[in-house]
Amino acid sequence: MSNINKHLHVSVKDYLSTYPKMANLMHMVVENYNEVLESKKDPLVDSWWTMQSPFPVMGILALYLFFVLKLGPQIMSKRKPYELKTVLIAYNAYQVIFSIWLCCQAFKIDNVFRFLFSSSFCKNPSENMEYKQALSTGAWWYFFSKVVELLDTVFFVLRKKQNQVTFLHVYHHSCTMFFSWCYLKFLPGEQGIVIGFLNSFVHVIMYAYYLIAALGPKYQKYLWWKKYMTWIQLTQFCIMLVYLIYLIAMDCKLPKALTFFFVANVTIFLFLFSDFYRKAYKKPTKVAANTTQSYYLKTE
Repeated sequence: MSNINKHLHVSVKDYLSTYPKMANLMHMVVENYNEVLESKKDPLVDSWWTMQSPFPVMGILALYLFFVLKLGPQIMSKRKPYELKTVLIAYNAYQVIFSIWLCCQAFKIDNVFRFLFSSSFCKNPSENMEYKQALSTGAWWYFFSKVVELLDTVFFVLRKKQNQVTFLHVYHHSCTMFFSWCYLKFLPGEQGIVIGFLNSFVHVIMYAYYLIAALGPKYQKYLWWKKYMTWIQLTQFCIMLVYLIYLIAMDCKLPKALTFFFVANVTIFLFLFSDFYRKAYKKPTKVAANTTQSYYLKTE
């Protein structure tokens, strides 16, 4: 018994001795986080919706994941699927118009793309405040669009198409929403202009496709290019990757952490979308057709 008590005493003592170390570590993490927040603080950006603190955007993400993965399917298990035809038509039309508008934001700066791909820009990023404000404003609207796009998954759940709520779908929407917030908050760099423009341009095509599909069966004959949707996405990621590698090779004076993050994320998306295309279109079996319905067709 004395040995047990001694062992217990030593274990408790070891635990208590490690507690201050853990407390110090947590204190250091919080202190460094606050230091990063202060060093990257932009009063204008902080005044915008959800930008002052990470908690609102983390709350949105948590609610999204809880609803589409647990609560939503539970609620819909005892209900008939909602048709939502009118809602989907209006939603997809909005997304087309908004994506076109987002693309136009890139051209608010004169000769923006010639400037971005020039060696002078690479070595000397612009310090122009008007330019930086336009960049931040465009980045916030891009983030806002990613919050709205979470409705894509919500519509899947309400229409009882849970088989389309795949890992790829949820990962894609979660990451683009959360990391677009992180980009604007911590590392707003000019790389985001090209990435955002390409993504918004692709979304014009994608949501136009969904809009036609939402109009009903008589318009299905115009949707023969369904399988090319994934090719469009893959082409987008390849262009992004080439551009980002160019920035690294040229040793551009842009936030390198942001560039490497973009490279990692684009590579992951490239792998996941390639895997999806291979499973969906390279195996024309009945099982494959049933289990790999298009990630994109939100209105069937």
